[in-house]
Amino acid sequence: MLARQMHMPNLLSIKDAEFHTCCDISDANLDAAQVYKPTKTTRDFLEAIADPEVDAIIVATTEAFRVPIVEAAARAGKPVYMEKPLADTLENALAIQQIVQESNIPFCVGHNRRSAPAMQDAREIFVSHMRSPVSCPWRFERPGWESMDVGENPGAPVISIRINDDWRSWKSVHLQNDLNRKVGLLLSEGTHFVDLANWFMDSTPVSVLCAGQGVLNHAIIVHYENGGMATVTMASTGSFGYPKELLEAIGQGGVVVCDHMLEVRTGGIADAASVIRYPMLNDRHAKIGTEGGVHGWLAKKRAACEDASSAGDTMLQFSAEPDKGHRRMLTEFMREIRGERGPVCAVEDAVLATRTCLAAAKSYLEGRRVAIAEIV
Repeated sequence: MLARQMHMPNLLSIKDAEFHTCCDISDANLDAAQVYKPTKTTRDFLEAIADPEVDAIIVATTEAFRVPIVEAAARAGKPVYMEKPLADTLENALAIQQIVQESNIPFCVGHNRRSAPAMQDAREIFVSHMRSPVSCPWRFERPGWESMDVGENPGAPVISIRINDDWRSWKSVHLQNDLNRKVGLLLSEGTHFVDLANWFMDSTPVSVLCAGQGVLNHAIIVHYENGGMATVTMASTGSFGYPKELLEAIGQGGVVVCDHMLEVRTGGIADAASVIRYPMLNDRHAKIGTEGGVHGWLAKKRAACEDASSAGDTMLQFSAEPDKGHRRMLTEFMREIRGERGPVCAVEDAVLATRTCLAAAKSYLEGRRVAIAEIV
């Protein structure tokens, strides 16, 4: 689905890229891909990787079948962009990491929020503030605050990520393996947001506590070496009629909020813009919600949902979507391949997110706090 909705159309729009080969074991999928004009199609991934005209590989197949693809790409010395989650087990994640490190091929994992314009700006503002905090002159300080004992790190960062999802939109493959049948999307989707928390936190996670309700709803609390804490709340009983993602980063007397990757708001950070709004993609209602940001999106969303209801086509609800960074991540990975920048999302980061989510699953199933070091 992600290949059809994002990667293939993005390849058509990137002037320096050519969609050379589409590989799938499904003839129906290969036929459907023709709209994106690949040079050729094949059912054999080894043939596709060995083709001398193929320069890089995008892997968007099931996470249960990744290691043989990476092995073949490493033998051919070809870069790999791999969709998240990196793997279905820690064993497979570590196997991929070893192959990548030994072969030294450029490798990127599709934690695309790292490339979303709004997320990049929000992180830059927050990390800069945490590293060199400057209190606003109007900060309220009650007399005696200097003598209060509030622990060793009174400016420690706290990050909250809230996900609003609707489980009726899930694909059946989400709950196929043994772990997912017990913990839902803690691994397959949780890695996205744990990686985002790790990236913002600028520190290493040390332990996880997770509580939840069946396979639908979970709250993950991650503690970090720098004394920080991140909470990821995954609610799957929500609605696409409301923004999906809200990130709030708090620390050293400042706040940075990234709302649905449409709007970044700040408070208590000297010289930071109070509000930054971002363009939307595929907007069919340009004359509605012209103020932009979250309020503009809500107006556009209501119009799109009315279109969907009137036409009896639920896909029409998807209009004026936030830029989640899919296209930019591909272009930045191309720059990485050319040696123009460092890793976009390195295999080590993806392994850490995988290990953290496996610790969350263990915590949920065993009802206790789990150290990351236990996941081996």
